[in-house]
Amino acid sequence: MSPSNRAGEYVVRPGGYRAFIPKPLPPNPPLNLDDEFVHLLSLADRAVGRLDASTINIPDPDFFVYMYVIREAELSSQIEGTQATLSDVLEVEAEAASTTRSDVNEIFNYVDAMNHGLERLREDGFPLSLRLIREIHATLLQGVRGESRQPGEFRTTQNWIGPEGCDLQTATFIPPPPNEMNTALNDIERFFHDEAFLPALVRAGFLHAQFETIHPFHDGNGRIGRLLITLFLCKQNILRQPLLYLSHYFRNNQLLYYNYLQAVRDTGDWEAWIKFFLRGVYSVAQQASLTARKIIELRENHRNKIQNSLGKASTKALVLLEKLYRSPIITIKGVTGMLNVSYPTAMKIIGKLSELEILVGDPRKKRGKIFRYTEYQNLFTTNE
Repeated sequence: MSPSNRAGEYVVRPGGYRAFIPKPLPPNPPLNLDDEFVHLLSLADRAVGRLDASTINIPDPDFFVYMYVIREAELSSQIEGTQATLSDVLEVEAEAASTTRSDVNEIFNYVDAMNHGLERLREDGFPLSLRLIREIHATLLQGVRGESRQPGEFRTTQNWIGPEGCDLQTATFIPPPPNEMNTALNDIERFFHDEAFLPALVRAGFLHAQFETIHPFHDGNGRIGRLLITLFLCKQNILRQPLLYLSHYFRNNQLLYYNYLQAVRDTGDWEAWIKFFLRGVYSVAQQASLTARKIIELRENHRNKIQNSLGKASTKALVLLEKLYRSPIITIKGVTGMLNVSYPTAMKIIGKLSELEILVGDPRKKRGKIFRYTEYQNLFTTNE
């Protein structure tokens, strides 16, 4: 078999354009496991193991996971042109900003889609499947940009990828037509459950690239393809929590990302793509583990600061501190509900944490003033 058609082949379609028909996974001939490949796989495996273990030491991993899911939703959506930021989302959650912005709702949808996928996979015996991918897609596009483009349904017409305004004749890449697309989707579903001896991280890299090549939806393929990586690794019990997100790496290396994917299609170079993918896994897992350690240190430092400064009056302040790891942007009204206290009491507690420089008031908000747990929030935004 020629290396050039190892991943599939281009077929001329009526109208003269060339669509790509992918071959089933895994590739044939198999991957060339050279020394560099083995080294990268070892680094990535160890980094993911450390990341998974780091959640054991976090007193309440849910707040860490939640912030990471929102951060991933922000970055993944920004790749598709969404302008909303992590702060925008957190302000809406704190009821300190309007929920009418569609780009913010796109991020909420991404979080809902991730959670829906994880909840379904935790159901006894429910598989990672085409059915689940359609369910996730329907959640992703509900009520936002793309909602008119068949949410939850695989496409029945030809699509293409390229600059805005291009057509089938000028597209950068044309995925398989619907009939061949359905065959390729059935193949990828079989590969979800293939027991062949392949490392899970390599399988995840194969799945992401193959899904992006098939491009089975009219909109949302990139976000679903990135979600697929994390869902697959959680289903394989490589991760107990959904903490490995590659959107930051893909966005920072966007041209390389597209070039490596295209090289798979054009020349069958799976090795270069998987090495790029493993470098990303290593980088992202290292950063996430570091963030987890910093959260533990920050929490301990601020608990001590509150207890040493407030003494017996620290009880409610410590409760609010724990709440801040789930909601790092708050309002006085929000704190009354969080702690079940009166408005003056909430003001007093916020004032104490502000004096300790744990909370920082937002000077831009004249009415409905908001307060930020800035040191914590920065842990998720300073590694751009």
